[in-house]
Amino acid sequence: MERILDEIGQVSRIGIGGHIRPDGDCIGSAMGLWLYLKKMLPNSVIQVYLEKPADIFQIIEGVDEIQHDINTDEQLDVFIVLDCEPNRLGFSESLFQKAKKTIQIDHHISSKGSADIVYIKPDASSTSELIYDLLDKEQLDIEIAKALYIGMIHDTGVFQYSNTSKKTLLAAAHLIEFSFDFPSIIEETFYQRTLEQSRLVGKALMECELQLDNRVMTYCISKQELLSFHAGNKDLEGIVNQMRMVKGIDCAVFCYELSDGEYKFSLRSNQHVNVSIIAASFGGGGHVRAAGCSVVEDYKTTMEQILSQIKLQLS
Repeated sequence: MERILDEIGQVSRIGIGGHIRPDGDCIGSAMGLWLYLKKMLPNSVIQVYLEKPADIFQIIEGVDEIQHDINTDEQLDVFIVLDCEPNRLGFSESLFQKAKKTIQIDHHISSKGSADIVYIKPDASSTSELIYDLLDKEQLDIEIAKALYIGMIHDTGVFQYSNTSKKTLLAAAHLIEFSFDFPSIIEETFYQRTLEQSRLVGKALMECELQLDNRVMTYCISKQELLSFHAGNKDLEGIVNQMRMVKGIDCAVFCYELSDGEYKFSLRSNQHVNVSIIAASFGGGGHVRAAGCSVVEDYKTTMEQILSQIKLQLS
């Protein structure tokens, strides 16, 4: 694939979807593509289907127009799934399954390719970088550039993670030429936290446990504990990265309760552990240094199994 428009063609109805609990890259890539297609295909109906994004992403133009549920069973001409496998689309998966044509764009090493047209590049920093590659650069504008830039900074940790390449930095350099306030965007969407979020980070670092000769840090929080902070799952963003940054830690495992009996595990590593392999063994996936999975079973048992796999890799 060289240009996304060549694959879409002249069609009437287009859907764009991303994974459940969308992060910055998922939202940035979806909205960047949506803004571009709205501009290039003014006579087409184009919708983004995502769970409600965190408030910090309100600075992206058009976020208020994201569809959070499905109001129709009609068949779309094209459905584009971004940043995940179709089975992680959540409520919009049925639209993907019924679409006349499907396209998948992703950068996760665990993605298998499950669409009519597949564009997966695990060496890319983000799906937002892949979307940037597929757009006509002469048609970019400040709002498209801002959306894609936000996606890139969130999946690269503001260009500090090992998935950042020369190509990533050149793309980002081009995007900031559109003169949006990129320092404020970094501050407001990546670093800034509410008081509740800051307290949750403090709680995690105070109550975490050190495992495997103090090389692994683990922490779990229940739904009840989260509610006591008047917080939700969106307020947990960034905790596992703070755990990973503690000196001497090779791997961090953060667990939280999604609903009764269902738990989300987020894994991050620094150098010696491939967490994508571990997450994949529980039906999840991700990257070598950042991955996750959801399980419906006793979280303590799952944590023990994860630690066993980490121990094997460390040894």
